[in-house]
Amino acid sequence: MHGHMSPEEFLANISGFLGTFYLALAAMNGIAALYVWLGGHTKEWFRAGGVSVTNVMVWTLLFLVFMVISPIAYSGSPVLMAIITIPTVVVDIVNAMFSGGLGPVLYSVLTFAMFVGFFLARRFFVQPPIAWLLLNASLVALAVSMTNMDFASIVAKADNVPIVAMVFLLGFFTWLATYQAVQNDDRAKDGLPPLEKLNNEKVLVWPDLVYTELICMVGLTVLLVVWAIVLKAPLEEPASSVKTPNPSKAPWYFLGLQEMLVYFDPWFAGVVAPLTVIAGLAAIPYLDFNKQGNGYYTIDQRKFAYTVFQFGFLVLWITFIILGTFLRGPNWNFFSPFEPWDAHKVMSLNNVDLSQLFWVSLLNTPMPKAPEGADELTKFWYIMIRELPGIVSVAAYFIVLPPLMAITVMRKFFVKMGLIRFMIMANLLLLMAMFPIKMVLRWTINLKYIIALPEYLLNF
Repeated sequence: MHGHMSPEEFLANISGFLGTFYLALAAMNGIAALYVWLGGHTKEWFRAGGVSVTNVMVWTLLFLVFMVISPIAYSGSPVLMAIITIPTVVVDIVNAMFSGGLGPVLYSVLTFAMFVGFFLARRFFVQPPIAWLLLNASLVALAVSMTNMDFASIVAKADNVPIVAMVFLLGFFTWLATYQAVQNDDRAKDGLPPLEKLNNEKVLVWPDLVYTELICMVGLTVLLVVWAIVLKAPLEEPASSVKTPNPSKAPWYFLGLQEMLVYFDPWFAGVVAPLTVIAGLAAIPYLDFNKQGNGYYTIDQRKFAYTVFQFGFLVLWITFIILGTFLRGPNWNFFSPFEPWDAHKVMSLNNVDLSQLFWVSLLNTPMPKAPEGADELTKFWYIMIRELPGIVSVAAYFIVLPPLMAITVMRKFFVKMGLIRFMIMANLLLLMAMFPIKMVLRWTINLKYIIALPEYLLNF
């Protein structure tokens, strides 16, 4: 997109967007300061040199800072914009960390650490001032990163812009739900009903609901019209069977599954996993024995259900969509956020199956193979012997672990759910855990398949 531009031309080309972006940030914080001040929500944060620093002062200061930055961005001058350009040392550090073979590993570990950190410290992060500061920080990080030509060429693509917007929308609604859940948990400790019980007055479908839906429809229509005018449609040349895009990507909502193709066979990642997710979601009402938390937001009363669902949704789905959209480039190689997408980049892979690790590496013997001219039954027998380590491992994982869970770490669940419901839930959990386990095995011992049956187009 920007490959034929000089850095000076690129900054001049993007200056209009950055200037408007910083102007929007200034307006956002100015409105926040005015709202807090007029609404009587002014609060002292700390004292510096005998001066009381309030939230209104901080939001006003951010308003003034962004108002100063906006004309600098509008100027398009490389000299002036150096102030708001991402430092080269930061770009080099990020590229050094993520551009190698450990890129997906580091990305996955960091996203999981963020998930755990936000969950454990949720009472701190859901505070509106903290959330507002995090929003400002993330938007500033986006604006500063946009001064990098390689980053902008990916993020600013017309078909990627909606995904960027949805990331921020997802962050907002996740914060909102968590904020209400924390409030309800605090109220429950004080013996008070949840907030939803205080505003449960029923309204008529006509005119209340219909009017609200009509207003939303009109507003959304206006937004889509403006969007269509401002952004170019992401249309490419007509499809050709002799020329496929590189990278060839699924629609954004399937990129999580496409990422799983790196670690699993297509039949599992593309068929079994989606069907299992649908079946698991449909089974939740029949497996759930907790009567609390129905009709209102809570975390403490449904901590197990909350963490499992959020881990599956945020860590195993959303973060992989982001990875597949912005970090997977030509040949499905992993690229750093500030690394050019080079179609000639080669990543050396030396993945092996569990049977190879067991027979060749561990026992130092050739892999079992049927004699020449053997019948089909004999060939099948030798194949099963060859894959016996993987078959035993998978069988033990799904057959032995559930009873062990029932008598140890999940004994309370087993007592309340009964045998059948518990076994279904335990196997669904183990199947979900297979995704991070298989990823870790690929990263650590280069394991390709636990059970490799290419003769029958069946691998796991």
